[in-house]
Amino acid sequence: MAATMDLSVELSKNMLTTNNVWMMLATALVFIMHLGFAGVETGFGQAKNTVNILFKNTITPIIGIVSYACVGFYLMYPGFEAPGWLSFDFAGWNMFWFSPASADVSVNYADGGYTYWTDFLFQAMFAATAATIVSGAIAERVKLSAYLVFTVFFVGLVYPLIGSWKWGGGALDAMGFYDFAGSTLVHSVGGWGALAGVILVGPRIGKYVNGKTVDKPGASVPLAVIGVFLLWLGWFGFNGGSVLSADPALVSLVLVTTSLGACAGGLGGFFAAYFAFKRLDLGMLLNGILAGLVGITAGADVITPGGAIFIGFVAGVLVVLSAILLDKLKLDDVVGAVSVHLTCGIWGTLAVGIFSTNPEHSFITQLIGVAICGATAFSAAFLIFFTLKKTVGIRVSAEHEKTGLDSHEHGIRGYTIVYDE
Repeated sequence: MAATMDLSVELSKNMLTTNNVWMMLATALVFIMHLGFAGVETGFGQAKNTVNILFKNTITPIIGIVSYACVGFYLMYPGFEAPGWLSFDFAGWNMFWFSPASADVSVNYADGGYTYWTDFLFQAMFAATAATIVSGAIAERVKLSAYLVFTVFFVGLVYPLIGSWKWGGGALDAMGFYDFAGSTLVHSVGGWGALAGVILVGPRIGKYVNGKTVDKPGASVPLAVIGVFLLWLGWFGFNGGSVLSADPALVSLVLVTTSLGACAGGLGGFFAAYFAFKRLDLGMLLNGILAGLVGITAGADVITPGGAIFIGFVAGVLVVLSAILLDKLKLDDVVGAVSVHLTCGIWGTLAVGIFSTNPEHSFITQLIGVAICGATAFSAAFLIFFTLKKTVGIRVSAEHEKTGLDSHEHGIRGYTIVYDE
């Protein structure tokens, strides 16, 4: 009997180690997505704003992780007993609760899937991603100081509040709403924030002239392509890590549906752009890949491979149609963040109610959850941006925008060629 118990304990420890190693690897993959976002935004942005864009994308995960450590993680996973909307035990909160003495690193934490430390770091990477989505949409004309203040509040308060309603065992979870890895809770939340920013900041100077949309060539197409492939790579950790263990059957299924969704999204973006613009549009091909990834994220573990292809393809078509609509509405989104993350995040979440292999998933429940999260995220982001606009301002001067933010705010340029005299 003693030998059996010892073997059981040893197996549990080995399983914890295996699960935790996979979760740490997934965390690293999600972290590398920030480099992907930086590449996409820099590539699609104008050369005169390269340093500004890179600065934002470098400091965003820094602020995001710290604010999530100080406030967000506790708010998102408060451990309350009854499901609710604001059921937080503020009396037990302490921004310095990260203590090796109190952290649970045993097999008793998270069903032996990972340790307390891994749990925090994995979730912190998700939180910082939500803020990065906003960065790309309002690039090239937003004040850096205003963006940083927005990031603190959005990542520290808004994102974890909404996330707690599902992933923290709150009211959305109780009503049966399903979002496996964050089509709504991460991507459309960030997309709603981006939409609020685009509306309040306004379009770039010269983007819409006499009813026509003026293209502003990006600084580096190769860099944008590299960024998309880095994001695709990171998504294996984003979705694969959301299994919250190294379960071989489920992780492998999730990675297959994730990749198929990306491929189908690329095809959808390619065909839709060809019919709409009569050209082989690389930008829409790239955004189609990201659209497919966002679309499959909500149901990657409950969708068949065939369903993943359909969901991804529709997402790729939607991202093109959404981009066209935004331009007609004169909503200037530099990288297509609203179309990719908001439009396709909504579609992917609703698709769970249609294509899920779990009969308990309902389209109406998904629709209600999307509406609740959307109304909250957009209202909160709009309020933060509006307050900043009326106080410190959120837009740089016309002179700085025309000549480029790099030289005015950073004193260096992103692309400099020096010739020896």
